[in-house]
Amino acid sequence: MKKNFSVIFLALFAFAFSQKKWTLQECVDYAVKNNLQVISNQYNADIQSKTAAIAKNDALPGVSGTVNNLTNFGNTQGFQGSIGRNDYFSNSASVGANMTLYNNGRIRKNAAKSQYDLDASLLDVEKTKNDISLQIAQQYLQVLLNKEVKKITDESVANAEKVLKRAKTTTEVGTTPKTVEAEAAAGLAREKQRQKSAEIDIQRALFNLAMLLQLKDYQNFDIEMVMLPEMLDAPLASSENIVDKAFENQPQVKAAETRILSAQKQIEIAKTAFFPTISTNAGIGTNYFDSFSNSISQSFYNQYKDNLYQQISVAANVPIFNKGITKLRVEQAKISESIAKNSVEIQKQEVRQNVQKAYFDANANYEIYLAAQEAEKSAKLALDFAEKSYEAGRTTIYDLNTARNNYVNAQGSVSQAKYNYIFSTKLLNFYAGIPLSL
Repeated sequence: MKKNFSVIFLALFAFAFSQKKWTLQECVDYAVKNNLQVISNQYNADIQSKTAAIAKNDALPGVSGTVNNLTNFGNTQGFQGSIGRNDYFSNSASVGANMTLYNNGRIRKNAAKSQYDLDASLLDVEKTKNDISLQIAQQYLQVLLNKEVKKITDESVANAEKVLKRAKTTTEVGTTPKTVEAEAAAGLAREKQRQKSAEIDIQRALFNLAMLLQLKDYQNFDIEMVMLPEMLDAPLASSENIVDKAFENQPQVKAAETRILSAQKQIEIAKTAFFPTISTNAGIGTNYFDSFSNSISQSFYNQYKDNLYQQISVAANVPIFNKGITKLRVEQAKISESIAKNSVEIQKQEVRQNVQKAYFDANANYEIYLAAQEAEKSAKLALDFAEKSYEAGRTTIYDLNTARNNYVNAQGSVSQAKYNYIFSTKLLNFYAGIPLSL
């Protein structure tokens, strides 16, 4: 009984999962959490986080302890050449600490550089997440477009079936030749072919989206339908404000700017080699010795107490001449700073181009959308006239099918232009710092 219940429960769970329809936000959240490239970049950030922690802890003193034990057996030659036993046991223990007192702030500067490197790594993770999110949004809209095209083909099939039904009736009563029925049947077959292609396009788009999400069970994957507006607003008049905002919020720009700060810290770190380093060492220790041939050796505790010693030292390492290596390292670090600054300009140029392209695409797609709407209205009017003329017997079924095909193509063009425009505007919003949504 329990086994049967478990099977039923698993079956119900699988059915419920197969019925789940993913929203855009769920797709984005799942992708940024499970995408392997995001995970890989996060690991790199975790490594950099540990590096930053190590750099900060370098300012703390180092403490270590040592315990040595030695046992010796055998003969040894004395000062005057005599041979005798030299059996003994010795033990020593010590604890020491060392700390850098001064190195012109090298430790502090290295910790600051490591923190900048960590911040840049985290921004790299955000950049990867943004790239994945944009790909998800674009593919999500492609699925919605293909589903809308499928609805158009469904209507076309329904209309073609009505035309065929009427053609069969008129052919049976002898008012139209057999060729009319044959053309009506051929028209229905073409619409069904278009319908099947639309179904396959939906499955292909869902498959591509599932691959972006890296889902294993892509066959049961589906998304939630979103009601998009029928009428679209005109795009913004200028893209300059969006470019400025993109410079402020896009992680690739902020990461490049952070790496400038890291490079500047590296210059300061390299310059610290011109200054002396002062360090200190302190320690405490004791020892114990037992000659096996001498029975009057002090006890372990007494020797440890009597032999206790302490020491402290301060050392200064003053650079005098190191073959000009320090100067060359400073110059090398300055070149790295120039590379980092150039990288910022490259990232800004790329962002500017992406924004301008999205702005151009938004305007172009909006114009195409308006033109497609006018073409759709004209095609619908032509179809209405063709249907009325066909019913009145003043035009052929070939003209009717041509008008219907033109109308279907016009509807598809409107849908394509609409979704292209929506993605362009969402992309502009994204660069302006507005989260992706439908």
